[in-house]
Amino acid sequence: MKLKDVMTRNIESVHPDSTLAEAAMKMKEHDVGPLPVCDGEQLAGILTDRDITVRATAGGSNPTQSRVRDVMTSEVIYGFEDQDVEDAVRMMEEKQIRRLVVLNREKKLVGIVSLADLAVDANQQLAGEVLQRVSEPAEPAR
Repeated sequence: MKLKDVMTRNIESVHPDSTLAEAAMKMKEHDVGPLPVCDGEQLAGILTDRDITVRATAGGSNPTQSRVRDVMTSEVIYGFEDQDVEDAVRMMEEKQIRRLVVLNREKKLVGIVSLADLAVDANQQLAGEVLQRVSEPAEPAR
C-alpha cells in the first residue's frame, strides 16, 4: 500500500507571511492542528497549534502582528505519495511524529498522513505500534 492510498488530500496550507491570527482561524475553520506552510507550491515548513501556543503566545507575541514564518518549523519530515506505507511508518516512529506531510516527486504538497489515516485505511495493528513508539518520551532538552 502506498501513501497516496491512505493520505488525506486537498489539505489547507498557510503562507509564511500570514499572521498567526489568520493561521489560527484557518485551524479553527478546518478543525486541524497542523498546517503546512507553502510559499507558492513549495513547502516551506509546518505550523502547529502547539507552535502558536508555546513559541508565540507564551513568548508574548501579538498574534495579529507575528508572522507564521517566525514560529513555524522549517525542517519538515515528509514522505512521497508513491512511498510504501511501511517505510513511512518507520520514519514516523524514528522521528516520533504523528503526522507526515506527503509530497509528489516534484516536491509539491499533495496530502498529509496521520495516525488516524493509518488506523482507518491501513493496518490497525501497525497504527497501534506506531502510536506506542511515537508516544514514547523523548530525551528532555538540556
